[in-house]
Amino acid sequence: MRVMFWSSVYWPHIGGVQVLARHLLPALAARGHEVIVVAEQDPPDLAAQEDVDGIRILRFPLTLGLRDIDRLTDIRRDLADLRRRFAPDLCHTVALGATDVYQRITQDPERPTPILVSLFGHWPSQYTRFLSGTLERADWIACDSAQTLEYSYSVAPGATAPRSVIRNAVDVPTVVPAPLPDVPRLLVAGRLSREKGVDLALRAFALVLRRCPSARLTVAGDGPERPALERLATELGISEAVEFLGWTAPDEIPTLLNAASVLVLPSRADSFPLVGLEAALMERPVVAAAVGGLPEMIVHEETGILVNAEDPGALATAVVRLIEDPTWSVRLGRAARQRVQERHRFSDLIDAYDELYQRVAHRSKGRP
Repeated sequence: MRVMFWSSVYWPHIGGVQVLARHLLPALAARGHEVIVVAEQDPPDLAAQEDVDGIRILRFPLTLGLRDIDRLTDIRRDLADLRRRFAPDLCHTVALGATDVYQRITQDPERPTPILVSLFGHWPSQYTRFLSGTLERADWIACDSAQTLEYSYSVAPGATAPRSVIRNAVDVPTVVPAPLPDVPRLLVAGRLSREKGVDLALRAFALVLRRCPSARLTVAGDGPERPALERLATELGISEAVEFLGWTAPDEIPTLLNAASVLVLPSRADSFPLVGLEAALMERPVVAAAVGGLPEMIVHEETGILVNAEDPGALATAVVRLIEDPTWSVRLGRAARQRVQERHRFSDLIDAYDELYQRVAHRSKGRP
């Protein structure tokens, strides 16, 4: 099957969706699917065409085209020509953005290509109308959690496409879980943007230091909030105990988790983050805000600890409980690994999308 994969943000930009796609697409190609990626050319010096892990990526200045009618015309022509030559059996879109506009305006109304939309978490309210339109044009909507599925009905109640849940998964890393470190080490990993709540983690860590003065915090990732977060660490008087690593390659995360005592997910909004699964596979308990799909990933006080959102005090209390009871922490981590290996196998994710590709393509042709 020929699949045209549309994602405004793609490699070398990283985030949960991009990391997931970079592993999923080669696995689907190994199943016999021919996949190409259409993505944003940002920054503009990124290669217009590139092969990564055997997957062909074609980049276009999509957002610039939406501001310049001449450029829009050229990009639309080039993409329409690409679609004619590639003749996809399925269009799979995973990130709300300019790609959804171009996917729509290059669709052949006489021979429409079926559309699969993968929805990951919530979008800000200003995008609701655009997201609703994208979902209403879909032939199938795959959500990364039951909570995201519920959200899809709230933003697009009129969408008639079937909807299902395919939870994220990661492969078991080659890195072997290490014993918990002697010095308590907290890890926050992800994009440094407001919805990730890293400022809440810093405020919580200031409280943790009062009980555990030897504790250290590592922040892995980059984003627009980094300067403000570094200032906040200084204002809280904790900067000497906090390390900002900046941009971190995805394959470095297991090693960072191995050096940590606990992963903190203080998100204001989240879906089903890969780093939570990665922490479990490294036998590290997670302290997380009970938002989005996190309660579907973490069993409270069995594989990690869930706390109320926007509550640094609750985050700190949970972290201190784990630090002061390492035996319990180890037990939670081992239970988390077992749960992920049983319920979130990467092979199951591949099977699910492989089957769904066949189902959506055949369904659109009137076949069962």
